Amino acid sequence: MMGNRTTVSTFLLWGFSSFPDLQGLLFGLLFVMIFFCHVTILAANVSVMVAIKLSHNLHTPMYFFLCGLSFSETCATMVIIPRMLVDLLSDSKTISLPECATQMFFFFGLAGNNCFIMAAMSYDRYTAIHNPLRYAILMTHRICFQLLMASSVTGTVMSLCIVLIVFNLSFCDSSTIQHFFCDIAPVVSLACDYTLFQKMILLVCIVFVLVGSFVLIMISYVFIVSIVVKMPSAKGRYKAFYTCSSHLTVVCLHYGFAGFVYLRPKDSDSFRDDMLMAVTYTVLTPLLNPIVYSLRNKEMQIALGKVLDNVYRFFSQMEFDYSQAEHGLVRYQNTKWKSAYGRLEVLAETWAFCSASLIEFVK
Repeated sequence: MMGNRTTVSTFLLWGFSSFPDLQGLLFGLLFVMIFFCHVTILAANVSVMVAIKLSHNLHTPMYFFLCGLSFSETCATMVIIPRMLVDLLSDSKTISLPECATQMFFFFGLAGNNCFIMAAMSYDRYTAIHNPLRYAILMTHRICFQLLMASSVTGTVMSLCIVLIVFNLSFCDSSTIQHFFCDIAPVVSLACDYTLFQKMILLVCIVFVLVGSFVLIMISYVFIVSIVVKMPSAKGRYKAFYTCSSHLTVVCLHYGFAGFVYLRPKDSDSFRDDMLMAVTYTVLTPLLNPIVYSLRNKEMQIALGKVLDNVYRFFSQMEFDYSQAEHGLVRYQNTKWKSAYGRLEVLAETWAFCSASLIEFVK
């Protein structure tokens, strides 16, 4: 269906090439910065997920949603940043139409999933503050899983609607996308038959995801504030607001940047500004989220400290095991290593050392 109406089969992701000042050394510095941020994003989010998995104190609804958010953000960055890094070093920045549609589908599906997970997290905070005695009954593991699945399905459906509308257009003019990934506005600007009706449908989808989830979050926080201000204890009010501060900070970062890009009027001159802002919400926001949750949460700090300590002990033990195995090889070289049975015994000893180290790390 897309192939019958589209004359353009490949696009050119022009990306940062639209900034003539970014040449040579500056391009290299940009690559190093984005690569470092990407590695840090992966390490930070994986550390958060591992800490939540291994620490029984964090097996609560709030950290369950945080684990889902970290996983979703990690996947979203994997959709965008590796391709961005390749294009920074490559002269050929072409992307086929199916690849472009796939990238758009996964990115907006995961982005929508993030929005509704944050809405679920705000509801979780409201429930914890409004009904602390019934919290365990109201927020069971089954309900949390259903909310997480509903977020995923909603994001996927909205993303599918966006992709079907965008890639049923006819692209018969320029094939140069003024962006580093297949974003909505730069792609539809290349279409010949982009009508007001299609524009309104896309706007409805975007508003449903961004504004709809944001309204749900604000409703939860209105009820939270109305409950907290009635608390007689200043310490209780501080504790209630403090538990929400990390989530509220992430919400402000996420919706501030995304709203600036997707909810303001577009023209061809705004693509450069949108591209710079897109670097913020595709690179900086996923980098800041685990940092915000870690810095403002003592439980998470303790759990991450245990993970880092286990990682350090694991590699220290591996280094010790390696030296022991090497010593064992030397020890058996003149006695048993020359025989088949001796070699098997040495290998079994080495495997036992490695297995014990891995088990100790998991514990």
